[in-house]
Amino acid sequence: MSAPTPTGPGPEEHELHAPDFGRPSPALLARADRGFARFLALTTPAAPNNGDQADAARQR
Repeated sequence: MSAPTPTGPGPEEHELHAPDFGRPSPALLARADRGFARFLALTTPAAPNNGDQADAARQR
């Protein structure tokens, strides 16, 4: 015996899905999160400048 032949496509088989315009993808959100975290990360302060470089330049 054979199964009955469907008369048409199923309700979800061949429907076109509307694109999600204006909605960021998960990959884009993850990239933005990494960039924002890097922006907010604490950095080590630069070494204090005692003026040694300026004095060395003047003595040349």
